Amino acid sequence: MYRILVVDDDEEITTLLSQYMERFGFEVHVASDGASMHSQLKAHAIDLVVMDVMLPGVDGLTLARLLRQQSQMPIIMLTARAESYDCVVGLELGADDYMGKPFEPRELVARIHSVMRRQATAQADTSQAANVRFDAWTLQRLERQVVDPQGTVVPLSYAEYRLLCTLLEAPRRVFSREQLLEQARGRSMDSLDRSVDLLISRLRHKLGEDGPSLIKTVRGAGYMLDARQIQACLA
Repeated sequence: MYRILVVDDDEEITTLLSQYMERFGFEVHVASDGASMHSQLKAHAIDLVVMDVMLPGVDGLTLARLLRQQSQMPIIMLTARAESYDCVVGLELGADDYMGKPFEPRELVARIHSVMRRQATAQADTSQAANVRFDAWTLQRLERQVVDPQGTVVPLSYAEYRLLCTLLEAPRRVFSREQLLEQARGRSMDSLDRSVDLLISRLRHKLGEDGPSLIKTVRGAGYMLDARQIQACLA
């Protein structure tokens, strides 16, 4: 049984979600703003947060960023603002999935199960190879950051981290935009190519001068990691 916190100031939506998700065995708690969200988090051992963007006072994106700084608790953004740019912003701030209104409650339940499965898999992965060296760079999984050839630490957003992990798992394999976006966001989407291109651009920028040579564009197909040497290590 998962404990879900729904943060939304629309009482009709929170009532609907509570009644529906309880049918699937979820324990549901609700909050209408940032203050009540923090109160609920202190009072209950929450497993996942469903967060609206348009909230009174502090907006949902800011709350998601602050929550991600303190915890790796999964976050699903639930909002009417489901354009490509808002999707990228949500992912950059650490959201695990992004769902637009209006929505089907059954789909949200499926997304929750999917996010929780991915979290369990990610936790299992980090218990194995903690670091991955690719050419002169090192990915530190636990810290979700890369270290450049000079030893400088470069933090990664959640979406950048997931994209890089996907590319490292199959070097020189070409991934389509849809495949990469599914890994970054956790589900299939309509072809929001601009979202993937923007995330790839940001990841390349963080890899500095090596970025364009490490992550290559395959015209008409997608992207691939062109690292010469990849080595997993426990420390």
